[in-house]
Amino acid sequence: MDMSLTFFVEAFLWVVVVGLAVLALARGKILFREATRDGTMDFLRTLPRIFLGVVGSGFLAEVIPQDLVVRSIGPESGMLGVLIATVLGAVTPGGAVVGFAIAATALRSGGGAPQIIAYATAWALFAIQRVVVWELPTVEARVVWLRVAASLPLPFLAAIGAMLIGRP
Repeated sequence: MDMSLTFFVEAFLWVVVVGLAVLALARGKILFREATRDGTMDFLRTLPRIFLGVVGSGFLAEVIPQDLVVRSIGPESGMLGVLIATVLGAVTPGGAVVGFAIAATALRSGGGAPQIIAYATAWALFAIQRVVVWELPTVEARVVWLRVAASLPLPFLAAIGAMLIGRP
């Protein structure tokens, strides 16, 4: 992302934050105080995870053999690489900090963009721990497996779309 787009996105987000703060203040000082406290606490709880994810991805990038990444999910690995990335995405545990840090690391280590897109899509749709821990206990198993089955083509379609569009 170039500097002008980064600046625009950051400025837009700050405008949204200020606008929401003004709305909360207009509704009452107590609401404003509680919202500020809750937002600050969420930020403080999330910050260590982001820090560990970013630092961990840096270590991961140095530890993972680059030739293994290029061979398995590199740009020349084609649809087999997309399949490998999809399986890896489905079995990757953890939240967004972990999933996206691994994706960024793989991309920096020589992974192909379509393969990394398939990984991220599979992680978002099929993360096994999320299915087992959250979905199956709360939703009828038949519905969960129907959702998974209906979603199976999506990582492949996303990767094919990336291949057709060209190098992102």
